[in-house]
Amino acid sequence: MVGFITDVGNVRSINEDYLEIYEDDEKLLYVVADGMGGHNAGEVASKLATDTIISYIKERKVESPEELLKNAIKAANERVYNYSLSSNNLNGMGTTITACLIIKDKVFIGNVGDSGCFILKENNIKKITKDHSLVQELLDEGSITEEEAKNHPNKNIITRAIGTKEEVLTDIYKLEKNDFQHILLCTDGFTNEVSSSEIVDLVNSSENYKDFCIKAIELVKTRGARDNISLIIVGGE
Repeated sequence: MVGFITDVGNVRSINEDYLEIYEDDEKLLYVVADGMGGHNAGEVASKLATDTIISYIKERKVESPEELLKNAIKAANERVYNYSLSSNNLNGMGTTITACLIIKDKVFIGNVGDSGCFILKENNIKKITKDHSLVQELLDEGSITEEEAKNHPNKNIITRAIGTKEEVLTDIYKLEKNDFQHILLCTDGFTNEVSSSEIVDLVNSSENYKDFCIKAIELVKTRGARDNISLIIVGGE
């Protein structure tokens, strides 16, 4: 059971977010990306990275799921980085990536940047990933509070991304399917406007995942939707 949606929002002219799903008898793969760069470079980076991850995992047998996911993201970084060198207009292009690979009862989350992964179970919500951002670093140092972080002027500065450097470090998180009832992957265009408790309320008040996705977009748009919005929600148990 899966629901997904992406929307340009109320302000941006181009949707630089991209999401993709791949499912077969052996593996389930869900990817969300938030592109960045001048012209259409962000739009290109997010699609290129996502497509690379999907095709890499699709074409290979699963021996070590963790290594498979890490190597897929590495391949995506190489492809976006090399493509960025092909034109001055693409200089500095990059994208966040949050990917979820499910093999039987094991779940692996790969993350680069500030898109996020949350798990929900019995009215509780927990963020699994940790943002690679300037604001997160300031939080870790104790320089700012959680409340100050919400509206920090440098909220959009990320410290790690796909395609901006020749090498990339990927965070991998491991879960069991019975750890959650729902797993949510989303770009910051969603989480910047909606609180964790509101996400729980949205899930509980929705008839199904499609309904949840529609309600989520509507809520963000009532609050301005200053950024693109993308999310994938997947059932666990």
